[in-house]
Amino acid sequence: MSALFAGNAFDSVVNLAAQAGVRYSIENPAAYIDANLVGFGNILEGCRQGGIGHLVYASSSSVYGSNTKLPFSEKDNVDHPISLYAASKKANELMAHAYAHLYGLPATGLRFFTVYGPWGRPDMALFKFTKGILEGQSIPVYNRGQMVRDFTYVDDIVEGVTRVLDQPPGKGEGVNEPDRSASAPWRIYNIGNSTRVQLMDYIRALEKALGRKATLELLPMQDGDVPATQADVSALESDFGYRPQVAVEEGVKRFVEWYRSYYSKAG
Repeated sequence: MSALFAGNAFDSVVNLAAQAGVRYSIENPAAYIDANLVGFGNILEGCRQGGIGHLVYASSSSVYGSNTKLPFSEKDNVDHPISLYAASKKANELMAHAYAHLYGLPATGLRFFTVYGPWGRPDMALFKFTKGILEGQSIPVYNRGQMVRDFTYVDDIVEGVTRVLDQPPGKGEGVNEPDRSASAPWRIYNIGNSTRVQLMDYIRALEKALGRKATLELLPMQDGDVPATQADVSALESDFGYRPQVAVEEGVKRFVEWYRSYYSKAG
């Protein structure tokens, strides 16, 4: 990482690299400490040494932990994570603030809400559901389907990242607000569709796109998971004139089209 920064002159840096996922953090916590803490520390140090003009990095809606008030706002307290993954993303926000304060490194953290779409991780629910339905296997549905998520299509995430990247934060943008800092060029934003979608409606949208019915394996809630999420994106809309807008039905349809095309070629 030191050689990468030393050998190039970057204007800005977008860090989307991490060990992701709540469930795997229970199985392999060391991977999260290595990638999300040590790795992110290397990014920060590279940005400091390279005089980077703006660091934009992925945080997560997981930082809201056991909060029950919906929608989640950047002004909410996020001091009670319920998974190591969530704790590591909260730590990233704090580490970035320290570097913003000490070295004037402009840093913006983006709390992503359940990103889905083409080129996603194969361990994500949509991939598992699609594969299971097409192969005639049952699909695991946690909390017996009583889950609500703010599903955000990947194109909306990309658009949000791009807009934020061009506008680094300044100091003193609102005193005593958790999403801003009086002493550092540091900001936090939610990026989500801002719509509550029942997990079962998500599955129905997938069944419609595939033209097949799913066989459900209803399971209890998993450790570290939360029953509901929804993003308050008023800050993103106010500061950048943007809010994600791809509906779940359309996003799932696009994903299925990509999935069938990609895996037919891969096979």
